[in-house]
Parts: sequence; structure tokens; C-alpha cells
Amino acid sequence: MALLDWIVLGGFFLLMIGIIVWVIRQKDDTSSDYFLAGRDATWIAIGASIFASNIGSEHLVGLAGAGAESGMAMASWEMQGWLILMLGWLFVPLYARSGVFTMPEFLERRYNAKSRSFLSIISLVSYVLTKVAVTVYAGGVVFKSVFDIQYITVFGEQIDFFWVSAIGLVVITGLYTTFGGMKAVLYTSVLQTPILLIGSIVILVTGLHMLGGWDQLMEITRAAKTPTGDSMASVIRSANDPEFPWTGVILGSAIIGFWYWNTDQYIVQRVLSGRDQTQARRGSIFGAYLKLTPVFLFLIPGMIAFALAQKGLIELKSSDAAFSTLVRVLLPAGFRGVVVGGILAALMSSLASLFNSSAMLFTVDFYKKYRPNAPEKQLVRVGRIATAVIVVLGILWIPVMKGMGQVLYQYLQDVQSLLAPGIAAVFLLGVVSKKTTPAAGYWGLVIGFFLGMMRLAMKIFASSFDPNNFFFKFIVAPNWLHYEIALFIVIILLMVIISYFTEGKDPAKIKGLYFRSSSPEEVALTRASWNKWDVINSLIVIAFIIGFYIYFW
Repeated sequence: MALLDWIVLGGFFLLMIGIIVWVIRQKDDTSSDYFLAGRDATWIAIGASIFASNIGSEHLVGLAGAGAESGMAMASWEMQGWLILMLGWLFVPLYARSGVFTMPEFLERRYNAKSRSFLSIISLVSYVLTKVAVTVYAGGVVFKSVFDIQYITVFGEQIDFFWVSAIGLVVITGLYTTFGGMKAVLYTSVLQTPILLIGSIVILVTGLHMLGGWDQLMEITRAAKTPTGDSMASVIRSANDPEFPWTGVILGSAIIGFWYWNTDQYIVQRVLSGRDQTQARRGSIFGAYLKLTPVFLFLIPGMIAFALAQKGLIELKSSDAAFSTLVRVLLPAGFRGVVVGGILAALMSSLASLFNSSAMLFTVDFYKKYRPNAPEKQLVRVGRIATAVIVVLGILWIPVMKGMGQVLYQYLQDVQSLLAPGIAAVFLLGVVSKKTTPAAGYWGLVIGFFLGMMRLAMKIFASSFDPNNFFFKFIVAPNWLHYEIALFIVIILLMVIISYFTEGKDPAKIKGLYFRSSSPEEVALTRASWNKWDVINSLIVIAFIIGFYIYFW
């Protein structure tokens, strides 16, 4: 990094510090202030936070790596703006009427306390296995590559710079999130999002220029064929593709997307912080617009890195190093500092959102149940301690994650495909029908989690199993997407059966928590919260997604 890059990076940090100091000086006297920014966020802050919270290391490292490794195969996981629209149009009214802090709290009102507690456990486990481990690992990979430092000497001992940068990232982000709360996450996202966008656009344009333009990229990637004969530039692959068969991609990516965008505390918390339904919905629409960009900002640069390597213009040591290699090789002094600032922004925003969400889950769904009279300041303190524990567990999981040998983004989606089906099925049946019983909701979560974690454990120790073993054939051998879809269908069928034989919840107690159960006053309030421009912008997002699939089919 040149001197000018360090100056630019220093300016970014000064802006961050200024925002954080301003936020800390605002009083967070209650848990609502700390966790939901006092429920007073506007659509710009909500949409920017949704985008910045989602765009983390899995995109900067993982999605670019997926582009370099398999081309457009994983674009379906990014073209999910329509699912964010579902959050704004269908789920915002439900969540707004319930007045809940967390998604487990919503399940308690819809089902029972056991469902709430178990979803909290699943959510915290998912943070350890995915968000913490992936973000911290990727941070180490990126900074080791960008700064081109292998080891540093501390007290006469050589320490891998990967761990120094990874732990440093956690500490810096943890400090500003701990003291600033949700407001720090929201307001710093407003700064981070444009920086990240600018840096990534520079990479895209510079990379295409060096390669010779868009036509060159398409020519090289369309000529690159998969073992089943599909083009690297095609988003839809053969049903025989071992990793991304179209029979699994279409529904499999939607199941993960439904869970993530509509029921995951990590994302929905952004919407819950909205001032009213109008701001929450428009924040979702704005977030859906922004969600259309990652394919172009990260996946296509990964494909550019692949194409440049094919032409011998750069050396690409690994797929996951695609984005950081482009940063180091393509950009001039000054611009490199902007992009590194964007990388920092994405990593820190992703971690900051995770810290706040995990603290909120533990505090509201566990601690407060046992200490219902605990003062608000004590709840905030306990949340901070819980966050530290989650982060430590995530860091300890990193060596296991590395040992699975997958491209980072595919590892993330693989693990999420094991967590998503149970949660998605429970929420879907819960809001669609009042006949879904509390017992069905609880056992749907338990069975889904058990079968998902069984496959994960068996994959980690796959070498110890006989390939002809019954469990190996039905749990480990199937394609990951086909297993996810089968798991989703099995859970829905089991929930329907359990609901038939168990007692349902009093409809009066769940009124307003499932579709078509709102009072005329609630319907009128929701109708007054949107206008024709909200509809028009939503249709534009959907039209863009359809156009994308037509072009890259």
C-alpha cells in the first residue's frame, strides 16, 4: 500500500470515529434504544443497513471466489430482491402488529415458549457456524493478501498475519458496536454502503478495461465448460451437474432466501427498527434495489479474475483470493485505499450487525426469561458478554471450516441449506394457516435442526463412514440442494400430520399473526402505508430479475 492509500484509509477511519462518538453521546437508556435504535429509523437507514449487513466477507471473498470457480452458478442466491420485497409487503405488517423484538419472540406468540427458545438456540448456532466464522476467516484472508504480509514478529515469535488481522477486526468492530448499539450499526452503514459501492465499481470497471471489455469476458467464460457441458456464463445448469443442478438451484436457493430475508433476526432486525410500516416497507424496497448489485460488484469481478488468469495477465493463487488479487494488481495508489476502506466497511458492518443481533437474542430470549425484573442497563451488559462468547466460539470453528475444503461462499450456502428448511417451514405454515399447532411448530424446528446437523457432522467425519452405509447413502451422498429440498418437504408433511393429531392454539390469541386475520382497522392502517410508487418500484425490481435470467440463462 502506498502512502496515499494510507491517507485515504485514515480519512475513512476518522469519519467512522466521528459517527461513533456522536452515537455514543446519545443516551441508550433502554434495551429498545440499544437494540432497535428506539424504533425510529427511516427507509434510507433501513435499506442501507440491510444491504451493508448482508454484504460482508462472504461476498468480498466468497462470492468473488464463487465467480472465479464456477461462474454464474451461484447468481441465484444473489438475485433475491423479490424475497426482500416479500419481507416488506407481507411480513412487515405481521411483525409491526406483533410489536416483537425478535423472531423467536414472534414464534412464542404464534406457537409457544418452547419454539421461541429452540429458535434462539438455532440462531445462535448459525451465527457461530456461518456469520462469525466466515467473516473473521475472510477478513484474515483479505488483509493477508492485500497487505502482502505473511508473518509478524511479536516478542520474538512469528505469528501468522491471518490471525493478527482477523482478531484485530473483531476487536475494533466489537468496541464500536458494544458502546454504540444498534444506532452505531445503522448510522455507520450509511457511510459504509457508498464507500463499498464506489470501491467495488472501480474494481469492476478497471478489471473489464484490462480484460478488453464485456464481450471479451463473455467470450472467455462462455468457452469455459463444466464437466456436464454447461457454460461458465450460464446461471442455469444441467440437472446432472454434481453441485448446481437446476432441479435443486431454483427451489433450494428460494428456501434459503425465504429463511434469511423474512425470518432471520440478523436481517429482520433492520426492519423492526423502522419508524412505521411505511418506512419499514420502503427500506425493504430500497434494500431489494441494492441487492441487485452484488452479482455485478463481486461475482462478475471473480469471473474477470478467472478470465485475466486465463489470458495470463494475472496470477490467481486460489479462487477465494480473486477479489483481493484484483485490488492489489489493478488499482492505482489512492483508489486502492478506497477499496480497502470498502472491504473494511463490509467486514465491520457485517460483524457489527451480527454482534448486535446475537446480543439481543441471548438477552431477550434467554436472560430476561430468568430475570424478568432485571434493569435495562443490566440487560445491555449481559448482551455484550454474550456477544463475546459467540465470537470466541466462531473463531474456534474456523479450523474445522477450513478443513471442509469448499470455496467460502459455497460453504456458507451449504451450511445454511441445513439450517434453513426447518425454520422456513415453521414460519411459512405458521403465517399461512391458523390450523398449524404449537406442537407442530416446535417439532418442525427440532426435527429440521437435528437432520441438518446430522448431515453436517457426517460430512465432517465422512472419511470414517462406509460409502455403502445406509445413513451415508441417504444423509451424505445426495446433492446438497436436493437434500435441502427433501428436508423442507419432509418437515412440512410432518407438521401437517402433527397438527392433525394435536390441539391448535386459540385463534383469538394469534389474531393478527397470520394472513387474513387482521382487523379492519389494521388492514386500513397497512393500506394507508403505501402508494403507487411503492408498487412501481417493486415491479421494477422484479422486471430486472426476470431480465437477468433471460440474458444469462
